[in-house]
Amino acid sequence: MKNFNPNKQHTLQQPAKISGTGLHTGAMVNMTLQPAEPGFGFQFKRMDLQDQPLIKADCDLVVETTRGTTLESNGARISTIEHILAALVGMGVDNCLIEVDGPEVPIMDGSAIQFVEAIEQATVVEQEAAKDWYNIDTNIIHYDEERGVELKATPAVDYHITTLIDFNSEVLGTQHASLKKMSDFKEQIASSRTFCFLHELEALIANNLIKGGDINNAIVVVEKPLTEEVKNKLSKAFKNVEFDINSQVFLNNLELRYSNEPARHKLLDIVGDLALVGYPFKAHIIASRPGHFSNVELAKKIKQHIKKSKSLKNIPSYDPNLPPLYNTPDIEKKLPHRYPFLLVDKIIELSDNHIVGVKNVTANEPFFAGHFPGNPIMPGVLQIEALAQAGGILAINCLPPGDYDTYFLKIDNCKFKMKVVPGDTLLLKLELLGPIRRGICEMIGTVFVGNKIAAEAYLMAQLVKREHA
Repeated sequence: MKNFNPNKQHTLQQPAKISGTGLHTGAMVNMTLQPAEPGFGFQFKRMDLQDQPLIKADCDLVVETTRGTTLESNGARISTIEHILAALVGMGVDNCLIEVDGPEVPIMDGSAIQFVEAIEQATVVEQEAAKDWYNIDTNIIHYDEERGVELKATPAVDYHITTLIDFNSEVLGTQHASLKKMSDFKEQIASSRTFCFLHELEALIANNLIKGGDINNAIVVVEKPLTEEVKNKLSKAFKNVEFDINSQVFLNNLELRYSNEPARHKLLDIVGDLALVGYPFKAHIIASRPGHFSNVELAKKIKQHIKKSKSLKNIPSYDPNLPPLYNTPDIEKKLPHRYPFLLVDKIIELSDNHIVGVKNVTANEPFFAGHFPGNPIMPGVLQIEALAQAGGILAINCLPPGDYDTYFLKIDNCKFKMKVVPGDTLLLKLELLGPIRRGICEMIGTVFVGNKIAAEAYLMAQLVKREHA
């Protein structure tokens, strides 16, 4: 892609249509890649179901990792998602709606190259929104002693991957593959096909699990000559295809596209499965004997690490040695609240779209007399009230000069995560979700105690100018 800016988000200029057979059902699947707004990420849309439910590409929604990665949400499933996600990530796409008229993504030739070519034809375009990268600052490890699997994300200045596979196979041996920069994905990784061993294929055929499988969408590793019985089973399963009874190494003497094509395909799967983290990140991924299950487990750990780091970055700091922007008398000039219902002591940050207030919780608070004797806990509803009062100052600051009253219209997604007790200092942070229109204000509010979240909620209020006699 020309003039690719890694610090900007990207989507498709126009839709891309792809059709192919579903590996598990054997049915024809039609898929359309649609452009999407910044921040949309990757989401699948089941066009064949009532209400056309959306399924977000999120590691927390993974419900199956056998022979592919499957997501479930809103009563719908979508499987074999890893190759299309790898293609999107490998081509630098950040936002895409993936419309599918079946329960699985088409298998194509078992690689991601046809998806990559469709994305190229649709053209990747830059969006105005910035792309916020997260730098992994510590080792994040998934280790499975029983399976001999180890995946590690280590700090790095870019996103690159090294993988090793070892199936104790005389045919495959031990293989390595690496991707030093994502811009090499198309040339070095995308055309690597999925693979399995002949004994695995026989078991899948016996259980009628790969109705859409054929000799053109997978590498089948053969470690001993085919018997007549096996030959007949394969011929029947693959619609009377003739098989060479003496073929060894790869079924029907298939030629590899790379000497280490299986290892490269495992790397392709890692790119697709780690797209489920949901955040762009920079790290060196080192994977020994990876699989979909282990990939998803590492994705979950990376996601949790990023969420924790992100929340810590958003925690406001409070230095009582610095003078506040508003003290209590200043606040009383803005709000009609008075003791015992004024629940903001100071304002320490204030901009056009955010505010940070301070509430010092003392043992003398009048509500502690009844909530609860011998076990004083600040009521959650008063924590939200404190947020609302600080948010009122933010909203009033955005309006023309005058006296205003604020009235609650809605409180949503309210969560309380720890007790607030005497001696705690509450930091009340609110951020506007959009411009104030017709006096309606929408905010997201968070109550911090130290570096921990005590409460959070979505707030909607109406501001009414006060009439004076």
